[in-house]
Amino acid sequence: MNGPRPGLVTQRAVQPLPRWALLMFCAAWVIPGVFGRDPWRNEDVTAFGIMSAMAEGRTSWTSPALGGVPVPAELLPHWLGAGAIWLLGPVVEPALAARLPFAALLALALGFVWYTAYHLARTEAAQPVAFAFGGEADPIDYARAIADGAVLALISCLGLLQLGHETTPELMQLLAVSLFAWALAAAPARGWIARIGAVAALPLLAGSGAPAVSVLLGICGAAICSLSKHPAAVRLLPSVVAGTLLAALMSWRFELWAWRLHFQADAEQLLQLARQWAWFLWPAWLFALWTAWQWRRQSLRRHVAIPGSLALCALAANIGMGGDDRALMLALPGLALLAPFALPTMRRRVAAAVDWFSVFFFSACILFIWSMYVAMQTGSPARWSANISKLQPGFEPSFSALALAFALGGTAAWVALVRWRTGRSRHPLWKSLVLPAGGVTACWLLLMTLWLPLLDHARSPRPLIERGLRHVGDTDCIAAPGAM
Repeated sequence: MNGPRPGLVTQRAVQPLPRWALLMFCAAWVIPGVFGRDPWRNEDVTAFGIMSAMAEGRTSWTSPALGGVPVPAELLPHWLGAGAIWLLGPVVEPALAARLPFAALLALALGFVWYTAYHLARTEAAQPVAFAFGGEADPIDYARAIADGAVLALISCLGLLQLGHETTPELMQLLAVSLFAWALAAAPARGWIARIGAVAALPLLAGSGAPAVSVLLGICGAAICSLSKHPAAVRLLPSVVAGTLLAALMSWRFELWAWRLHFQADAEQLLQLARQWAWFLWPAWLFALWTAWQWRRQSLRRHVAIPGSLALCALAANIGMGGDDRALMLALPGLALLAPFALPTMRRRVAAAVDWFSVFFFSACILFIWSMYVAMQTGSPARWSANISKLQPGFEPSFSALALAFALGGTAAWVALVRWRTGRSRHPLWKSLVLPAGGVTACWLLLMTLWLPLLDHARSPRPLIERGLRHVGDTDCIAAPGAM
């Protein structure tokens, strides 16, 4: 479908988000949670246990086991964490050593999303309508503004907060999906580098635990390349096919295929999926739906077809797996790439509603975080302090001047951002995404500074292990016959 382009953008609207501000956004979102905490329960601590056992030689790197019991493990991400522990172990503690490369994966995913959005926005079909007497946005400035919006959209997604800061294979999957999107988008400009990316991304995705999604993405990517009218995109087709075949062969050779279909077509599960999508994908789904409607006559163009196909594949996997949130995480790059194309067409009242919701919601969250912190440190209000002691017995609050300084800085930055947005700064194209991204970043920074001791006590297995050791003493093995 090749209808008229809906975007009307002036040069004044594409003033760039300062590079230092975008980098500060990314750093304030990626770094908190990397330092000063233990691995948390369930997938995070399980993955760390496998990586630690590999690095210390307590299990095989090809057939890992914990306590002599074989465990299913995606080898590529676990090798990455184990290699980091082995390499950095003499310098930093193992949990931090394993976490550092996964923080780098998250930062790389943000980078690929920015460059993917930039290349998509440079296409002719994605450019705004030219004015009769000039004054329309410069194509490069417009592409940069769209790319800034895509990164802000990804940062603002609520579902990525915890999962994006764990040491789990899904982060490598997120990077692989972002790399594949970049390869499809950058083919006209980057040639052979994009071909290498297309060949590498899908086997990387399969080796990280998503073989079915990798093949599905490969089929969609091949269809997009074959239907494209751009010669460079057509030349990418063999690389996409090769990557898909490599992913399928790797999955077969290393027995990665594991069908986990749990979908039941009943009202209860459909309602559960709707609730999950509503909060996990917020606010990217709102902007993505607006893009899909406003650009519906351009639905087969690359700037809509590429991110749309990526998002639909991940959403299908999430449905088939009965609402698995880790499969849903793979939809975030596609939705984040669709989101900024809503900005040139979004009505002012809709943008204002998103802004005011963000101001009130995140300000309330920040106020609650500070109130609980005061209760932890001072014991007042007494009721709140008593509730903390009741919910987390044995927790002893600790004070850190450095954490308090970072929290104060994050709060001041949020207040300044709200004043800037609610003032006269109404022209930048990315303005409607800066408050959701800023609110998420500020809340995450406060949680990982003011609340980190409490969250670590609640989610780390360390307190339980320490209580157990007081009863059993220093021993290498604890046996409980008949306990199972």
